[in-house]
Amino acid sequence: MSTFTYVTYIASTRDKVWTALTNPEFTRQYWNGRLVESDWQVGSPVVVRHDYDEETDSLGGTVLVADRPVRLSYGVPPNTVTFELVQHNEVVKLTVTHEGLDGEAGVQAASGGWSFILSNLKTLLESGEPLRMPEKVLAAYR
Repeated sequence: MSTFTYVTYIASTRDKVWTALTNPEFTRQYWNGRLVESDWQVGSPVVVRHDYDEETDSLGGTVLVADRPVRLSYGVPPNTVTFELVQHNEVVKLTVTHEGLDGEAGVQAASGGWSFILSNLKTLLESGEPLRMPEKVLAAYR
């Protein structure tokens, strides 16, 4: 099993980043139409689905850690995603760790997906608008 880690800095607050990670109407805006839904209590289910159908993503699973606004983790072990939020003045350091990936191919797939999602999240929080991604890029994540 392999791990992918991504760090980005966002001009925002931890509360706003936390809300962006946990509010399905917000996730829809930066995660290519995906809604991430849960009550965010440890042990509760997490559903990741497209807004245009009921198909769910295997990344969902259950909430493993929910320490607002510091740390959030969910998934189906060994495939888990953990978000760590550290405030540095007006900037949040967001570290995303995706564990349980299937070797180099899994890391490459996670790298492409998370880079797109987190760039879009950063842009949305800082400008109020998601990225205008080329259709070719969007099609790869549908």
